[in-house]
Amino acid sequence: MFISTAYAQAAGGADGAGALMQFAPLILIFVVFYFLLIRPQQKKQKEHKAMLEAIRRGDKIVTAGGLIGTVAKVVGDDELSVEIADGVKVKVARGMVSTVLSKTEPAKSDAKDEKEEKEEETKKD
Repeated sequence: MFISTAYAQAAGGADGAGALMQFAPLILIFVVFYFLLIRPQQKKQKEHKAMLEAIRRGDKIVTAGGLIGTVAKVVGDDELSVEIADGVKVKVARGMVSTVLSKTEPAKSDAKDEKEEKEEETKKD
């Protein structure tokens, strides 16, 4: 008889603002994760993809395995032939390139070369 019985009280009606306030911390955590983790990672992936698409013959690269070499030939859309030593060439998947150390200048088209040569000849005369 020392324990009195407890009666359940009627709970207050749940309104829309109360439900929103319950989810506010979760929404805030998601927003913070988006700006600190997800967005920078997406930006980094886009930059890496653009770097891989811009690889051409003569670029010095580092593979994911740590090999440093020069691109001897672009075999296809997803394969490179890389010279890692004098006369030693290996095929590397384009996705396995981690860094481009040095880029080469793009080759000029033949039409531009001929036009420049003609301009130089006219200047000499």
